[in-house]
Amino acid sequence: VNGPQVNFYANDTKVTAITSTTGVESTLGTGYGSAGLGGLYSALNPGQYSFSGRISATVDKDLPIARIAGTLVATKAYSVYLSGFYDATAKTTDGFILEDNFPATFDFTQAYVRFVHAIANAGPLQLVVRNTTTNAEVPVGTSVAYKAGGAFVPVPAGVYDLNARLAGQTANAFTRTAVNFVAGRVYTVGARGDITVTSTTAVNRPFLDNTANR
Repeated sequence: VNGPQVNFYANDTKVTAITSTTGVESTLGTGYGSAGLGGLYSALNPGQYSFSGRISATVDKDLPIARIAGTLVATKAYSVYLSGFYDATAKTTDGFILEDNFPATFDFTQAYVRFVHAIANAGPLQLVVRNTTTNAEVPVGTSVAYKAGGAFVPVPAGVYDLNARLAGQTANAFTRTAVNFVAGRVYTVGARGDITVTSTTAVNRPFLDNTANR
């Protein structure tokens, strides 16, 4: 929240970028609420890494605002997140890495959805999706703590309202409407923002992103 645009690095290798037509590296990067590489994966050798988000703008160019340690295992997939609140004085923010643990068996008649919690000032959250045609609700796993993600859960293809609920609550803390889950696809729904914001238009309001993993 409130953080600058960044390029992501694995150790000192740049793994995300914005296209430049000038031959000079773009001062734009991955912004708040966006996924680097358009949500696609970058192939890296297995091993231990220090991942970082580094400022892409001219001012403080390439300054790391977060460093996240992780060990990559061959044939597995991972996602790296910047999260929490940006400290404009220290020029730091939080971050974490998760394995994208896809199901061993895959039913191509279903979509698969998991929930990742990246709101630093919110308690454990549960994602419940409601089919807009049948009104049937599907819990996407159980409650998830900050910096954690649940398992991928099969969900019938369709259009859904996404509802985030604080653990033990039946009321929705915040909602995103009309999200389409396509059969044979895998999605991560991520919660971001500031849980105390009640505005429905503020950039830092609690929000649910939907990213196709594959």
